[in-house]
This record gives sequence, structure tokens and C-alpha cells, in this order.
Amino acid sequence: MADRLKSIVSHMTPSKSGLAAITTKNPDDIVITLAIRTPLTKGFKGGFKDTPLDGIIFKLMEQVVAKMNMDPALVEDICLGNVSSAKAAYYCRAAMLAAGFPNTTSGSSVNRFCSSGLKAVQDIANQIATGAIEIGLAIGAESMTEGGDKLERPFFDEILAANQDARDCMQPMGQTSENVGKDFNITREKQDRYACESFRRAEVAQKAGWFDDEIVPIQVKVKDPKTGEVKQVTLTKDEGPRYGTTYEALSKIRPAFMPHGDRSTGGNSSQVTDGAAAVLLMKRSTAERLGQPIMAKFVGATVAGLAPRIMGIGPSVAIPKLLKQFNLSLEEIDLIEINEAFASMAVYCLETLKIDHSKLNVRGGAIALGHPLGCTGARQIVTGLSECRRQKKKILLTSMCIGTGMGMAGLFVNEQL
Repeated sequence: MADRLKSIVSHMTPSKSGLAAITTKNPDDIVITLAIRTPLTKGFKGGFKDTPLDGIIFKLMEQVVAKMNMDPALVEDICLGNVSSAKAAYYCRAAMLAAGFPNTTSGSSVNRFCSSGLKAVQDIANQIATGAIEIGLAIGAESMTEGGDKLERPFFDEILAANQDARDCMQPMGQTSENVGKDFNITREKQDRYACESFRRAEVAQKAGWFDDEIVPIQVKVKDPKTGEVKQVTLTKDEGPRYGTTYEALSKIRPAFMPHGDRSTGGNSSQVTDGAAAVLLMKRSTAERLGQPIMAKFVGATVAGLAPRIMGIGPSVAIPKLLKQFNLSLEEIDLIEINEAFASMAVYCLETLKIDHSKLNVRGGAIALGHPLGCTGARQIVTGLSECRRQKKKILLTSMCIGTGMGMAGLFVNEQL
């Protein structure tokens, strides 16, 4: 009754706008009570190389059940963000049942390319907001070892004949990165210097133990490719950071996407990676009733489109759209996580939006840590909230570029200051 009265009073009170509105606490707020992830491992040769997608999801769900400190039966729906597997919904359903969720908990999968993890969070949050469910779990996961999202055939001939934008959806991501570099004069030097800083930040963060509260240890079996010996190992840290990376070393790496251009390389592009992240959501009133720790408030998320041939700059259109929706300025945002799919797009967004680089990807981004496609949208939330806690910062913004020409952005308020 008390919560209901608070809700009624809040609706009768003159509405606030901007920062005051999103930081005001309300019983109907959608909040995050758990945000964890696996280590990110190198595709094809890292810790998850012998663990398939369903295994990665299962291992993370086990950790969710162990850490959420409530009856798994209270979780009504689980949404898995994944890009590469048409069988993702099967894997989600079987993994949740094996991990300890009852058969009364539903499951699904969603694919919005690289923002699939954030899309899963948005879908669960929207269900809670409308009253469809009370508690839900969003997961982003990808095994790039098992496969990428490369098209296996051209589009239907009438689609290809319709217009240039439709044809451009066929362009591989490396080609779109080169388009951004050429169209907006993002030089090879700028890209390599940005990448070098990403590696430096990841090295500092890893050595300082800043990732420790966001990563859960995962036990897997790994097969030695030379001897065939199978060992059980415990994965505890990201494998992507390359200590001591220098601009000079990066500048010597050969272009990766010839003949499309000579600016994007394996050193200034995101790494092929396996991994998963999970975010548990419910209303504030539900969290308080169940005695759950409230980590953060989910404020909202939005998506915006742009020309497919320059898909990488998606955050530059999604971020202003989201800020406008909540009457906020970029200066009011404390920390920002943008997906470093390629240094070309990261540099463009940094310069075009005039982002304070000290606020952006403080622990490094996908260039240094890796980019498991469906995972990163959720991983950014986990990492960003951890960094908010460390710095005692409040407002977190995350954003993704999305293949075929889209951008997505999400807004969160840290409550563990």
C-alpha cells in the first residue's frame, strides 16, 4: 500500500525534467540487481575455444543462480541476445533449465546485430514496465569460434536492384570501417593512436584489478591442439589485453581489409572473441520487497538508423536521440561506453560528439578487450556500472554501432555510490 501511495503521489507531483527526472527514485523504476560477465577469451585459441555457445550460456547462468540470492522460479523470462546462431533460442531454453531455472521460466533470443545484448536488456525492461512480467534476466552471448555473421549468399535480386542502401547492406564490416576512414578523413595514425590508448587503459585496469568485481570465474575444459590432452581450467580474466602495446608496433601492422582501404588493421579493430554477460532486472518495489541489492536504474534505450555503408558511426546518431528524449546534455553524463568495433568509428564519434575522452571507455574497449558480437551490448553495462562504482559516478551511457546501418544507446543511473 505504501509503495502504491508513493507511485500515486509521484504521478500527481509536477514532472521534473533532465537529470532531476532520471535520478528521482520511484517504486516503478526498472532496476538492475545483478550484473556479471564471463572473462572474454580469444576466438579459436582462447579459453572458450572448446566450449560451444550453449555451454558458455549455461556456465554464466549457473553463476547467476548462485549469486542472485533468490528463488530462480521468480525469474519469469530470460532473453538472450545473440548474433551468429539460428539455434540461440534452443540453447537459451536448455541452458536455463540445466542451470537451475524451473520450466515455468520462459526464454527467447533476440538479434539486433552488435547491440543484441543491449536489446535483450531493453526487451526485458519493457516487459517489466508494462506488467507482462515482474522479474527478468537479459543475457548477451557469442561464440565467435563457432561462427560469425557473414552472409552466405547475395540478397534477392529485386532487393539488390532497388537502391544503393539495400545493396550496401551486403558490405562486410571491415569495408564499412574503411568507408568511414575515407569519407571522414580518419587517418591511419589517428586510428592506431586511439587503439594504443585502448590497450593501455585495459592493461592499467587489469593490473589494478578493476575488472574483478564484474567477472565471475568459469570452469571449462580445454583441449591442447598439439597433444590432444584435455584439461579443466578456471577462466578468471580477459585474454585480449596486450601489455606494452605501442603506437609504433601498431603502425607496422598490415591493413586487414584490402582492397577496400588501408587504414583498418587487426591492431586497431575489435578482436574476435567469445564471452557472455548477464543483467537481472525488476521493479524497484520488487527489489525492495525481496531484499535485493539495487545496483542501478535502467532509464531507457533507443535505436536510430543511418546509411549502411558507414554503419560504424551509429552512436553519433543514437546518442543525441537518447539524450534529447531525456532532456540531457552530454556534459551531464559521467561515463560513456562506446563499442570499439573499429578505431575509425570510435574516433569519428569521439570527435563529432565532442566527447571528453577521459569519460570514454575508461577500462579500454573492444579493441583491447574483444567484441563477442551479441555479448558486448550487455558487457558494456556490466563494465560501465563497475567503473561507476569505482569512481563514485552516477550517470552511465552506453552505445553500439550496428551492422546494416543503425546505432543503439542506453542510459543508466548507478545507485551504488
